[in-house]
Amino acid sequence: MQEEELKQTQTEETSANEQTENVQTEQTAEQPETEAPQEEQAQAEPDARDVQITELQNRLLRLQADFDNFRRRTAGEKEQLSSFVTVGVVGKFLKVLDNFERAETSFAQKPELDSMLTGLKQIRRQFDEVFKELGVTEIEAQDKKFDPALHEAVMRGQNPELEDETIDMVFEKGYKLNDKVIRHSKVRVISNE
Repeated sequence: MQEEELKQTQTEETSANEQTENVQTEQTAEQPETEAPQEEQAQAEPDARDVQITELQNRLLRLQADFDNFRRRTAGEKEQLSSFVTVGVVGKFLKVLDNFERAETSFAQKPELDSMLTGLKQIRRQFDEVFKELGVTEIEAQDKKFDPALHEAVMRGQNPELEDETIDMVFEKGYKLNDKVIRHSKVRVISNE
């Protein structure tokens, strides 16, 4: 009996081994089928990545085009603004030019020195008014302390009555627009050494 039981156990083990092999064979046969969808998925994933890359590249191109358009538009607006400012300033000085021409005509008709001097004073006053409207002011220099941010020393002089670094002579007036210096005052500075 033991022999029969042994044979039966061996037979059961053999058939179990065969079943296991059959299952493994079936699984191996099925694996290429499951690998095929995985390969398709692997191919599909790069396609999704490619689509994303393409979308990002298109987005980048649109942003670059938008920036180029913005740059062109602002350059055009800057030129327009510059033209408007120039037109406004020139318009103000045309009135002064008209008065110079009237003064020339008047002096040609009657060359009196007093009338010429009066006309020039009026034109000078008109210039001052235009500068005031534009925010242009004269830089004070005479008898002031030398300031290299506002003045340009073109000469050194001596005067014992004045302190060192005092301006005693202005050769050319300086002007500033609000706080920005348009032209430095050309001056002589005292140096009592």
